[in-house]
Amino acid sequence: MFDFDKIIERKNDKCRKWDHRFVCSRFGEVPEDFIPLWIADMDFSAPPAVIEGFQRIVQHGTFGYTSCFDEFYDAVITFQRESHHVAVERDWITLTYGTVSTLHYAVQAFCQQGDCVMMNTPVYDPFAMAAQRQGVSVLANPLKIEHGRYIIDFSLVEDQIITHRPKMWFFCSPHNPSGRIWNKEEIRQVSDLCKRHGVILVVDEVHAEHLLEGKFISCLASGCTELDNLILLTSPNKAFNLGGLKTSYSIIPDKTLRKRFRQQLEKNSITSPNIFGIWGLILAYQHGRPWLNELNVYLRNNAQFLTDAVVLHFPQWKMMTPESSYLAWIDVSESTMSATQWVNHFAHHAGVIIEDGSHYVQNGENYIRINFGTQRYWLEQAIDRMRKQYDYQRHS
Repeated sequence: MFDFDKIIERKNDKCRKWDHRFVCSRFGEVPEDFIPLWIADMDFSAPPAVIEGFQRIVQHGTFGYTSCFDEFYDAVITFQRESHHVAVERDWITLTYGTVSTLHYAVQAFCQQGDCVMMNTPVYDPFAMAAQRQGVSVLANPLKIEHGRYIIDFSLVEDQIITHRPKMWFFCSPHNPSGRIWNKEEIRQVSDLCKRHGVILVVDEVHAEHLLEGKFISCLASGCTELDNLILLTSPNKAFNLGGLKTSYSIIPDKTLRKRFRQQLEKNSITSPNIFGIWGLILAYQHGRPWLNELNVYLRNNAQFLTDAVVLHFPQWKMMTPESSYLAWIDVSESTMSATQWVNHFAHHAGVIIEDGSHYVQNGENYIRINFGTQRYWLEQAIDRMRKQYDYQRHS
């Protein structure tokens, strides 16, 4: 029904992922015919219902100030209920301008300079930026690996909480960069520790909709968390490839936390939505699920292709099984070069742009991250280029 193999020309739409000048500023000089598999931005057109809705807005021709009207709240409540089987009340929902900026506002609202924020590392690097830019330090809790999957060292977590008294725990669920889906018992343990020691639990669920293996459990699911110290951050941006619209929302059940958080948003003039952002959310949530379901099948096949390619062509690498999202997390520690060296080598000699794990706060230095949220054609071309350079390095 939906053609995810269709190649979309993206070098002309000024997106960071495909912009040659921007890529060169990040990775050094790369060939003009580079293939970008780095930033978490997919290469597929948005759901047709979203595009058609935007066309109607454009044809209408007025783009004035708007507000969070009923359809916005209804769309969020219905989507969360139907997709994740959780009950959300309207008063809990607050519009924000992207999850990354919202992490910054959360730190501003609940922390003071000299405080610390806990996070499980490796993890999405804006988690650390949100703390450090406010004069708040990062309390890194290294994830352990068992049977090729990340697990949380809860004994170490509690020791760190007792010793350092973090104000918040930034918890990435599902985990970025590995795609690990936390189960109900793990989320319950996280919440219990936060409740016991007075830590605000901030959960990022932006990758929750791309399910490749297993079942996602929201922190709002019955019995998962204590709702009086919970802040959930999410958006349609990853699920439906709407990141450039910079529209997201928080779900905060507790009235006192919610009031303090909203006061901080008002200080930053986060008060009304972008008209395309709010309608993008509504249209995607109301009409985009058939598109999303087919996309997940396509991503699942891409993940399997990449898994097979790593085993066949890159025998010294070990790829974690991505349970969610469209990002592969690959251990290259047993190969001839470091992760950073591989990234630079592929960028300059193969024109394939991937990321190394040293950017993911801590404990990711031996990993590379590959975005497979693209057409199979680009993935095949990239693997072919990388394979040739890998073989050259192994036998040189």
